Amino acid sequence: MSILVDKNTKVMTQGMTGKTGMFHTLQCKKYANGANAFVAGVTPGKGGQSFEGIPVFDSVREAKQQTGASVSVIYVPPPYAAAAILEAVEAELDLVICITEGIPVHDMIDVRYRMRGKKTLLIGPNCPGIITPDEIKIGIMPGHIHKKGGIGVVSRSGTLTYEAVGQLMEVGLGQSTCVGIGGDPVNGLKHIDVMKMYNDDPETEAVVMVGEIGGTDEEVCARWIRDNMKKPVIGFVAGLTAPPGKRMGHAGAIISGGEGSAEQKIEVMESCGIRVTRNPSEIGKLVKSVL
Repeated sequence: MSILVDKNTKVMTQGMTGKTGMFHTLQCKKYANGANAFVAGVTPGKGGQSFEGIPVFDSVREAKQQTGASVSVIYVPPPYAAAAILEAVEAELDLVICITEGIPVHDMIDVRYRMRGKKTLLIGPNCPGIITPDEIKIGIMPGHIHKKGGIGVVSRSGTLTYEAVGQLMEVGLGQSTCVGIGGDPVNGLKHIDVMKMYNDDPETEAVVMVGEIGGTDEEVCARWIRDNMKKPVIGFVAGLTAPPGKRMGHAGAIISGGEGSAEQKIEVMESCGIRVTRNPSEIGKLVKSVL
């Protein structure tokens, strides 16, 4: 099994006729079941066109009605990305994955407020997307570094998502689903939301949780893991091992009042039973030893 997406998922690309949207849609279409999964594109004013055999529609609602797509991936430029998210929410899609980086914080605050009570789940913005290996990839991650297996990966950092996968592959461990939730201060799904899904997924054996400095999402998730998680969790927090002044982490990360630092996060995670490595190159070995 997997979480959120699988080989049967139908996807539309919002902003598909732009350079970035075309490039990544083509890469996703070439991966595993992508040719059957990517069924529509959306660009206002470009309806009736097509790209690589994928029809383009003027609106998300029309694309959903004509193709049955229930998931969208967004490559719309920052000034218009929030509106694109809200269009997908109003069309009642199941899931929206926003890759766009640099969306103004006040725009995302408005998006989160207007998403209250809606059915649509949001991954991102400023994220690499989601992949269920050998079935479907929706986003910008390199598909060839993944293989199907039993390890879930959830990360705020795109680069460290790839690093965690690479370390798992070095020790022969495949992945169930990898979710890059993004590092912006105002985003969609948090670590805890994804962790609950992994906990309920019978084919996920263990989870790698990658955090970053800033905020308290990792601590909130760690306390939930302590009280509820039935599977081992291995952690890493970006921002500890880099030299002073060059810490890894998104620009949106804010440390305040002693909360949000890598040291604070690691302390809480370890106290909640999570095995944490200080070295990202040890992630795979630690997962294998725990299993």
